[in-house]
Amino acid sequence: MDKQKSGFRWIVFGSVLFTYVLMSSQRTAPGLITDQVMFDFQVTATTIGLLTSIQFFVYTGLQIPMGLLADRFGPNFFLIVGAFLTGLGTIIYSLGTHEFVLFFARIMTGLGDATIWVNMVLILSQWFNAKEFTRLIGVAAMTGSLGFLLATVPFSTLIDYLGWGGSFFSAGLLLSLCGILLYFVLGKKTRQLFPNGSAVVKKEIQREKTMVLLRRILSNRQAWALFFCHFGIVGTYVGFISSWGVPYGMNVYGMTRSAASQLMMFSLIGAFIGAPLGSWISSRLETIKRPYIVVHIILLLSWSIFLFFNGQPPFSLLTMLFFIIGLAYGANALTFAAVRQSFSIREIGIVSGFANTGGFLSAVLLPSIFGKMLDHFQAVSGSVIDGYYYGFITPVIFSVIGLIGVSSIREKRREAGHMINSTNLK
Repeated sequence: MDKQKSGFRWIVFGSVLFTYVLMSSQRTAPGLITDQVMFDFQVTATTIGLLTSIQFFVYTGLQIPMGLLADRFGPNFFLIVGAFLTGLGTIIYSLGTHEFVLFFARIMTGLGDATIWVNMVLILSQWFNAKEFTRLIGVAAMTGSLGFLLATVPFSTLIDYLGWGGSFFSAGLLLSLCGILLYFVLGKKTRQLFPNGSAVVKKEIQREKTMVLLRRILSNRQAWALFFCHFGIVGTYVGFISSWGVPYGMNVYGMTRSAASQLMMFSLIGAFIGAPLGSWISSRLETIKRPYIVVHIILLLSWSIFLFFNGQPPFSLLTMLFFIIGLAYGANALTFAAVRQSFSIREIGIVSGFANTGGFLSAVLLPSIFGKMLDHFQAVSGSVIDGYYYGFITPVIFSVIGLIGVSSIREKRREAGHMINSTNLK
């Protein structure tokens, strides 16, 4: 039986995406309780920035190794273990009694989270043909945005009802159950239906030495262009939403946590729409680069408006800005469409990991830099608005880097308008 013609592939798709929704929600959910953690554990904004960054730091550091491991040994095992690690880390976070426990929990969550995207890309490439993959990668990105959406009003309401400890414990328990689900779907059932599946894959892909592959990827101009492109579009959104989005609404506009969560929901709705919309526009225009450049320009202008209004735009404009920033972020799936277009099947895992490293490196850096600037300028001027104003310089600079990256992407097209692979781009 062929995997790419089996009806079971949709069960695989649904199981993996459901797990991805829950894992994605735990990237930004801690941002809902920033003020409570600062009060309960008596920590500064800088510490909160580091606490947020540590998960993304672990995630970022493991993307290239995870791409190599997934290419070599297959994605199923790592994804199953990752779900269990994320669940356990979230449970420990909910039971934390000291800030060091919280750091340990977020490190464990980062270890689990690092397995999801690269392995999901490889699983989709194994179970679906190239045409289906292009369509479904946008759906997968949209699913990640749905996870972020769950970590706004729905999770905020759960926090109001159960408290933040009970809410995170419940989320961790559900993620652990997802690990069990994936074990049966990706492991036990898949082996029963396709006992020779792994052997076939190994025969199809000719292996080469790890260091040779790494040197070739790290000297590839296209890979670096995708790295910086993803750096500019992911961290400016994920890094801000996961740490300072809700506190910004509460401190600058005097909103309640629930209302600030609703404000963040505008950006998440934008991201939910932006993923399939970006893929659709790219398919219609038969190009990835041109629409992606427009997306990065819009993102840069949106963050620059915060500086234009000294960190406090009119509220009516604020909701629109967050929606547009989310819309732009949703198009980040085009990075992986470019990876699939530009590199061979044996390189997709590592190049996806490398590009994803760029995105989440910025997600690591932004909360810490933003928190540091917030502490410094708030102390100097005595105004929290001044602190946020200078903090917004960071996403503007990151957006400029992203625009340079996307402008450096090389894209070849056939005369008929169809895109072709350009593996040898340097």
